[in-house]
Amino acid sequence: MTTSPIKKAYSALHARPLGKRIFSTIVSLKAPYFRTIRPAIVSLEPGRGEARMRDRWGVHNHIGTVHAIACCNLAELVAGTTIDYSLPESHRWIPKGMNVGYLQKAKGTLTAVGTIEGLDTLSVGEARDVVVSVDVTDPHGTVVVHADITMWVTPRREA
Repeated sequence: MTTSPIKKAYSALHARPLGKRIFSTIVSLKAPYFRTIRPAIVSLEPGRGEARMRDRWGVHNHIGTVHAIACCNLAELVAGTTIDYSLPESHRWIPKGMNVGYLQKAKGTLTAVGTIEGLDTLSVGEARDVVVSVDVTDPHGTVVVHADITMWVTPRREA
């Protein structure tokens, strides 16, 4: 069974000097739209992922706060990398939907934490929706955005 490129690259790089920065760049090159927020992957482990985005002019809206869609971009990034890292090698995923609540004005460096429950009950041939819950917090720990991102998880086809 093939190891996911995300899992392989993170495992090889995360503990090395500048490894997380290199890994974050690789993810942004693979999915170029993520480059618009200049994300930094902080950590990945089964069932949990964390990423950050600096508050800078390029992600602002007309009132000088971090744009809601930039927050969605960060949430989707952490959801995708977290599920990719967490899934058994027998399965693959694709985003299916996103339910987002914009709870507060977003200012400062934002941290997104994605969590997944129930992957341990996924059977080898099973296909189903899996929800990745993501909280985006400001530097004070206030949740500014919450997203539930539904991923369609299916068994990989054998080549």
